[in-house]
Amino acid sequence: MTEFNKDDFMENAQGMLVPKSQIKPIDLLRNDVVNNLIAKAKVQSEQIKSFKEFAFDEIAQFISISAEQYNLKTKGKKGNVTLISFDGRYKIERAYADKIAFDEQLQIAKEKIYECIQSWSAGANSKLISMVNFAFQTDKKGQVSADRILGLRRLKIQDEKWLEAMMALSESINVVSSKGYVRFYERIGDSDSWKPIPLNIAAD
Repeated sequence: MTEFNKDDFMENAQGMLVPKSQIKPIDLLRNDVVNNLIAKAKVQSEQIKSFKEFAFDEIAQFISISAEQYNLKTKGKKGNVTLISFDGRYKIERAYADKIAFDEQLQIAKEKIYECIQSWSAGANSKLISMVNFAFQTDKKGQVSADRILGLRRLKIQDEKWLEAMMALSESINVVSSKGYVRFYERIGDSDSWKPIPLNIAAD
C-alpha cells in the first residue's frame, strides 16, 4: 500500500489535492513567485503600519512638548499640522479626514430643495436644477457623494425655503469615523514646490 505524503500534493482553487507530478512546471513556478512576493509584501505592510504608528506618536509628543512652553496641556492627538525642518528642505503633514454619513433629515432637505425649484418655476436656473440632481445621484450601493451634497451649502441663495433645506442638510450630517494621514515631502531644489516621499507601492 502506497503511503500518502501530503508534500507530494498541492491544493487547487477548488480545494482539491492535485499531485505535483501532474502540475506543469510553469504553474509551479508561478505559484512560488506569487507566494514569495505575497510573504514579503505582508512583511512590508506590517513595517509601514508600524512606522505610521511611530510617526503619529512622534508628532503627537512634539506637539505636546511645544504646547508645554505656553503652559498648555494637550496630547496632540487631533488636528492638522505641518512640520518643516530647520533648513526648509523637508516637510511633514499630519491630517485627519472625517468620514460622514447622512441620516433621514437628508431626505427632508432634498424635498425642501425641490420645493424651492418648483416655486421658482420658470425662474429656476437649469444649471442649478442639474447641479441638484447631480448632487443627490447615488452610486451602485445607493450611497450619495458627501462632497457633492455638501457643495450645495456653498451656493449663495437667499430664499427662506432654501435656507431651511440647508439647515436640514447640516443637521443630517453625522461623523462616523475619523482617519489620520501622515505625508512626507522634500523640497524640489530652491523652488517653492515639494515632491512627496512615497510610502505607497503604487506611487512613482
